[in-house]
Amino acid sequence: MIDVFAPIAAAAGLAVPAGHRLPIAVVGAGAIVDVAHLPAYRRAGLEVAGLFDLDAGRAAEVADRHGVPRTYGSLEELLADERAAVVDIAVAPGAQPAIARAALAAGKHLLCQKPFAPDVATGQEIVELAAARGLKVAVNQQLRFDEGVAAARAMVRAGWIGEPTAMTFTVNIHTDWSAWDWLVSSERLEIVYHSIHYLDAIRSVLGDPELVFCTGSRTPGQVAKGETRTMSTLVYPGDVRALVHATHENRTGDQEASFRIDGTEGAIKGTLGLLYDYPHGRPDTLAVNSRSLPTDGWLPYPVTTRWLPDAVAGPMGSLLRAIAEGGEPETSGADNLGTLRLIHALYRSMDKGESVRPGSSA
Repeated sequence: MIDVFAPIAAAAGLAVPAGHRLPIAVVGAGAIVDVAHLPAYRRAGLEVAGLFDLDAGRAAEVADRHGVPRTYGSLEELLADERAAVVDIAVAPGAQPAIARAALAAGKHLLCQKPFAPDVATGQEIVELAAARGLKVAVNQQLRFDEGVAAARAMVRAGWIGEPTAMTFTVNIHTDWSAWDWLVSSERLEIVYHSIHYLDAIRSVLGDPELVFCTGSRTPGQVAKGETRTMSTLVYPGDVRALVHATHENRTGDQEASFRIDGTEGAIKGTLGLLYDYPHGRPDTLAVNSRSLPTDGWLPYPVTTRWLPDAVAGPMGSLLRAIAEGGEPETSGADNLGTLRLIHALYRSMDKGESVRPGSSA
């Protein structure tokens, strides 16, 4: 790695110091836990104390595959395990708030799936419950920790492209929603369960927008009930803008998953390799063109890890750091209320056919 990238790579690192590590109990044994959470935690040197799922057979199978020493017979048994300091909730969104409340009442720190609440009011309730008990809540917005995205954000913060002026995600892929029965029947789909990743990543670079506009639609013959094509525009003060253009009904095989950040002194561009052949994927790419360094054209950054499973260690590592050192996780529940406000504003805009201010109820 050329020397100029050393601080960028350090900022994008996923290592969890030994002194931060605490035993984790996982609620849920679905595919994402099997292919992402447990492999990521193992690579990061984290201990998973046990696993619970309503399907005891599935829990035993997944635990055995990943060397998890224990499965719990009930959520109550999991919460009674004094060794488990952190609970990773990986269940369908509708079931999550009740589990979160119970885990907080049991004195556990939380990593919640996104969206971590069905609405902002419920999310605020969970954040306040945790604060009242001196506990930490993080949300598994792991795209922030994907090496390409994290390195790009570090380049922006280092001033490599000057002041950012625009950020875009363009995703044109085919997604087989049938792998998740509850997603196929969901009235709301693309923004709340997929583009939420890109929207949160944009917030991590540009902050919260002043105004948003969104349009969404379905395609003839699609299996999923909800929207599978969306265009979301985020308006910031001055001339700064962001755009997420996502479609999941690409039927011609020429898939694309790319992002770009433009600035007054250059630009950064990359690809999300995971989405080109999900869930297997391919390596991400990232390159920077900077007049402030300078780079003499596009300079490739050597991405060494992947969105899944590697980046899943990021939110957990950030949570563990906050527990050990104080402060808030990078993807804290409090911060993620901004992402919740944003996705709900986009849906209001989609329904009304007009621009909306995030945080307003109108």
